[in-house]
Amino acid sequence: MEVQPKKPVTLREVAGHAGVSAATVSLVLNDKGDISEATRARVLQAVEALNYTPRSNRPRQEATNTIRFLKIARHGQTVNRDHNHFISDYIDGMSFEALRRDYALQVVSYEQESLQQMLSDLEGTEPRGIVVLGTELSREDIETIIEYAPLPTVLIDTYHPFLKANFVDMDNDQLVHDALSHLIARGFRRIGYVGSYSEVMNFRLRQRAFQTAAAALGLQGEDAQELSVMSTLEGAYKETLTQLRGRPVADAYFCANDIIAFGFVRALRELGHRVPEDVSVVGFDNLPTSSVFDPPLTSVDVPKARIGAMAIRLLDDLIAADDRDQSPVKVLMTGELVVRDSVAKAQDRKR
Repeated sequence: MEVQPKKPVTLREVAGHAGVSAATVSLVLNDKGDISEATRARVLQAVEALNYTPRSNRPRQEATNTIRFLKIARHGQTVNRDHNHFISDYIDGMSFEALRRDYALQVVSYEQESLQQMLSDLEGTEPRGIVVLGTELSREDIETIIEYAPLPTVLIDTYHPFLKANFVDMDNDQLVHDALSHLIARGFRRIGYVGSYSEVMNFRLRQRAFQTAAAALGLQGEDAQELSVMSTLEGAYKETLTQLRGRPVADAYFCANDIIAFGFVRALRELGHRVPEDVSVVGFDNLPTSSVFDPPLTSVDVPKARIGAMAIRLLDDLIAADDRDQSPVKVLMTGELVVRDSVAKAQDRKR
């Protein structure tokens, strides 16, 4: 029977053995930080007991000037083939900026694997830092990454205002406000929101942004009908049918992303409503399909390549500083609304 080589001990395992955080182990091994002698001794004893070899002492398996992008699908309702183009734009932006800064970009995909395994995979390799696709990560997932990632880390496509981590995301508040302002300028007042209960922080941020913008723009709360559906095309279609059947329909809707909008429009038609003659619809993401949809979908365009490039710039600064205790940086980037035929003028609607 072939004997599999034993996997190297990870920094996290040393931390667990010593009863400290992975960051503390890293500080001890690099002779940094204000660590008590008792804690330092406990960490060094754990290193010896587990026969841990620091990354810097291991044979190099990758080019030292590599940055790794972790494409993580936790439930697959948004990180899937429908959004491959969206993620590819992130990667294009990262690749361009990485090349300018003399890095090689490595893309590693994970589907429904534990974060501990993902972080353990970084041990014994030589990326200088990591960019993490945070779309489907929960708050607890991100807290784990913050504590245990052994390298400078930037998260994209998610944002948590109260977590101390490095984020680059779209400015949901500004973009949703722009979409709502457009509908109001077209004469609509009864405007609904179609969101999702899927574990995606940007969906929650857009729902809050919709509620804030509606109040700021003077819309009445009783007119703002809200739906919550699955974020897949088929799921959005089926659950819209269930939630709207037999109920009054608003004059216009803002959808949390384009896939939801596609399923929503399909359901509206099945319920006898025409788009945009009876109901106007705005999406978010400006996927390529939006321009050839029937009718072409008005959608918020996100600067995906710029977000990817910004993540590399920020990561490069973190690598150059060589200080994991720096204050976190949070970057929000605006985009623009691409106006197409899915929104009518309210006065032109056919009764």
